[in-house]
Amino acid sequence: MKNSELNSLSSEELKQKLEAEKESLTKLKFAHAISPIENPMKIKETRKLIARIRTILKLKETQN
Repeated sequence: MKNSELNSLSSEELKQKLEAEKESLTKLKFAHAISPIENPMKIKETRKLIARIRTILKLKETQN
């Protein structure tokens, strides 16, 4: 997701997206530990997306 798409989401939607991405990251890590996944860069991309979501959530909380 792009930053503009994330900025347009509400805080509740961002929290739901954050939980879904955390779960996705956990599944990717387990899958990679068992047998190498096809695209290991997906783990890095997911971590960065989680960080972006957290940053936007923090900004929205401080603005209110």
